[in-house]
Amino acid sequence: MTKKLNLAILLSLASTYVVLAQESPSPTPTPTPPSPTSSPARSVRISFVPPPLEGTISLGIYDNNSKLVRVLHQEAEPNEFTIGADALVTQWDGKNDDGEDLPAGKYHARGYLIGHSKVQDLGQAAAPPVEDDATANVKVKLTPNPLANDERPIVDLGVGFDEEGSFLKTIDGLPLCTISETPNLIRTSIKKNGEKSVDVWQDDGTRIVRFRISNIDKMMAFDCGDLELK
Repeated sequence: MTKKLNLAILLSLASTYVVLAQESPSPTPTPTPPSPTSSPARSVRISFVPPPLEGTISLGIYDNNSKLVRVLHQEAEPNEFTIGADALVTQWDGKNDDGEDLPAGKYHARGYLIGHSKVQDLGQAAAPPVEDDATANVKVKLTPNPLANDERPIVDLGVGFDEEGSFLKTIDGLPLCTISETPNLIRTSIKKNGEKSVDVWQDDGTRIVRFRISNIDKMMAFDCGDLELK
């Protein structure tokens, strides 16, 4: 009798468990949040015929206000570009120098082929040049590019510096060639030394050093035309 009673109790408990299991709603799975959609890749093809001069290439991207928004290539060798059927080819990802996406619209690409200039370290200078003689930029006549059928263009050159050293640049900021790898510079100045060379002074706060850059006229300008960024 006791065994039958125990069996009845077990069957009753089992039935109750099944009923509760059927009535208890199954847990609702937590929805997986959608993964953020990355912005589509933007790529603008740029092609140009390099000027007939041996040297390195600096190429910049400019907005409609002729402001330099991206240094695409700096002192690049021609073999760093893709060689097309009749031109050198490169790509622009639509970003500025800070890695930020630029708005869609029209842009312009242009640059310089810089011949083999000569940089001489003239040693420590006793004092910086007087303000009337040394300025922020100088005007230099370049070698004409026969592919552009232009006369000798005139470009304004200055000196820039960052944590890696100093460099010759255009007045709008496009770096052309390295002057030195001296870090922690605080000021620079430039002065023409004839038609084909300039003198540069740079100060790191402890001493002033003078450099002479020769053959600066051995540069040719080139234009890649307008670009459409979508």
